[in-house]
Parts: sequence; structure tokens; C-alpha cells
Amino acid sequence: MLNQIILVGRLVKDPEIVESEDGKKRSNVTLAIPRSFKNMNGEYESDFINCTLWDSIAKSTAEYCKKGDIVGVKGRLQSSTLEKEDGEKQFRMDVIAERVTFLSNKSKDGPNRE
Repeated sequence: MLNQIILVGRLVKDPEIVESEDGKKRSNVTLAIPRSFKNMNGEYESDFINCTLWDSIAKSTAEYCKKGDIVGVKGRLQSSTLEKEDGEKQFRMDVIAERVTFLSNKSKDGPNRE
């Protein structure tokens, strides 16, 4: 069996680290990925994919990447079921990053820009 996903897109906001009670670091990032075809109005649309980064991957991404940077994410899809307050079950898919590659940044000054 194989569960692997590879995405390349731009970060829609600066990555932020959240630390859990047990000390694990996590960052939830969203990638904007343009589609390779135009819609009926002749415009390119984009998909916005949420990815979860853990520990050292989250830390290095938050340290070196900013909004607008292009990154590659290699990871896996993870499914979960949530139950709403009204008892309805909601199914969701999450991308869990196993590797993040910094492909380019919006500024030519390098990764440590302000």
C-alpha cells in the first residue's frame, strides 16, 4: 500500500509554531497551488491545501520561510472523523508533512529577511 502526496505551492501566511502541553511543536500552514487550466472566465484558479508540520520540520519552516515563499511538501494523507455538537459526523483529510523543501523565497535577500 502507498499513501504519499507531493505538493508545491506558495505559503499564504507566515508559519507559526504552537507548542502542545507535552512539548511537541506543530505548525499548520496553507499552500496556494494554482491549477494548470483556466476556468470558464479564462482565469486560473488556485487550490488552498492545509498541511500539518511537526517538531523539527515545523521549527525550521517557521524559521526560514515567510508568506509568499514557494515550498515543496512531501507527506501523507490522514483521515479523521469529527462529531459535531448536533451528532453529525464530519469526515476530513489532512496532509501530514514528512519533509518540506524550501524552493524559493519572495525576496532575493535570502531566508532571514524582515
